[in-house]
Amino acid sequence: MPQKSFHRTDRVSAQLRRELGSLVREAVAEHGLPSVSVSDVEVTRDLAHAKVFVTALQPERAAEAMKGLKAVAPEIRYRLARAVNLRHVPELHFHYDDSVDRGERIDNLLRDLPDTGDDS
Repeated sequence: MPQKSFHRTDRVSAQLRRELGSLVREAVAEHGLPSVSVSDVEVTRDLAHAKVFVTALQPERAAEAMKGLKAVAPEIRYRLARAVNLRHVPELHFHYDDSVDRGERIDNLLRDLPDTGDDS
């Protein structure tokens, strides 16, 4: 039976996602940024870089939130280094995750479709 591989990058990604959830929330509050939440973290195989995907509670302020997060990324990385037990903490790259926005748009489009009344 083949053993399911669970790579170190997966474990590190999960750990970073947990830690960054609270660190990003704190940074947002401290710097008065629009509210965002961490939806996913992808780490490169060499653990040098981490893509941090965030969703905004106010999609219209997403650009403002992303600009602010990119500005405070070094500070968040420093705090992350103190929270996790890694020899080298990945450089953080924030990306906006628009999947929630797309899902809402699709949901609204489906809701607005005319009812065909073909119930059997």
